[in-house]
Amino acid sequence: MKTLLVLFLPGLCCPASPGDDDWTPVPDATRARTLGDLGRVAEVYRHGTRKEWGYKTEQQDTFIVLHPREDRKGAPLYVVLHSAGHDVFSCVLCTPHPGNHDIYRAPDGFYALYLDCRANRGDWWWGGMPANDAELVKRNSGPDPRPVERRVLDTVKWVMRKYEVDPNRVYLCGNSMGGSGTLGIGMRNGDLFAAIKANVPAGIEHASNRLYFPPMTPPEYPKLPDPPVVVDYSAPNDSWSSGHERFVKAANDRQYALYFYWGPFGHANNTGYIRTVNDLVDSFDWLSVKKNEAYAAFTNASCNDPLPWPDRLADKAPGQVNAFFRWKAVLDAEDRFEMDLFLTGTADLKTAFTIPAAATADVSIRRLQKLKVQAGDAFRWTFGSAGGTVKAAETGLLTLPHLELRAQATRLTLSR
Repeated sequence: MKTLLVLFLPGLCCPASPGDDDWTPVPDATRARTLGDLGRVAEVYRHGTRKEWGYKTEQQDTFIVLHPREDRKGAPLYVVLHSAGHDVFSCVLCTPHPGNHDIYRAPDGFYALYLDCRANRGDWWWGGMPANDAELVKRNSGPDPRPVERRVLDTVKWVMRKYEVDPNRVYLCGNSMGGSGTLGIGMRNGDLFAAIKANVPAGIEHASNRLYFPPMTPPEYPKLPDPPVVVDYSAPNDSWSSGHERFVKAANDRQYALYFYWGPFGHANNTGYIRTVNDLVDSFDWLSVKKNEAYAAFTNASCNDPLPWPDRLADKAPGQVNAFFRWKAVLDAEDRFEMDLFLTGTADLKTAFTIPAAATADVSIRRLQKLKVQAGDAFRWTFGSAGGTVKAAETGLLTLPHLELRAQATRLTLSR
């Protein structure tokens, strides 16, 4: 069996966190007042560039921070990338209005960071690549991050430090072009983001290029950090969703944790409307994932629906990949690991979908904290009445094949 490597690519690491001595955003109280009453404190910051980002000329950028409704140290951080039709101000002004780009709205107990990519020409975080735009394809292809991507990461780190947010609960999301940026920036920075969510991403090429998905041929490098848990909902009747069959296959082949939902809701941003087409899109609590806890990645699942991409785009039926699988980490020690695996049940989830009584999947354990695993290491495992030995892949990843999950939790154990 061919082993697929999870790779470390040139320029792929997060840049060093900016220090206050070389890059300090400046508050802009005048612009903050133009936002009006959002029901929570809003701060606007302006800043220049850092040499490390790689911009050819100096530019000015803006970001906005919304406070939790009740300020507290150690709050989570909700990071938003806007669509091509917005800038950072119009994005934030959507948040008081349900139905208007709902993914922009951060929970009350979170800090929220809104970044901008409209102020400077050519500085957009990537949408899909039009086949007839050769210059855009050339400029954005390959594994190396663009300056805007480095700017996003450094801004997130600055906000984390200034507001003392919980470093294990930083989440990235976006709509349309911002969804493309969410996949492309988020998936390769699992050491920063706990989980990411893309609402109708405008293309999967950003992630595909940055992670060397097929048909690209990756060079040989050490592995990347485990990626964040990914939530993606897209529509086959949305032309921007083209290529999702390649994206889903690559995520499955590399044992990434992907929750994927679709239906004929077009390029929609109203979550209430999307739920009328596919009522599973908010069923997985992505904001409960923590970066300092192991998680399970489910692949080759028996209960996945067949994808409508690439040749059944007119299908009206909604569908899902991995929608019913859940986990709960129990023990992560130096010589032993335990995790409960189960299916969400009808008591937990009201849906038009039929929830399976049982389903099988290959289960990979990622983000192990204390149980250190090297390529080739052998472990004993048990799962209910099943058990055996498993060896870590070349990537150091442990995968248990063909486990059967039910609504009642079953304990998975690993020991040396």
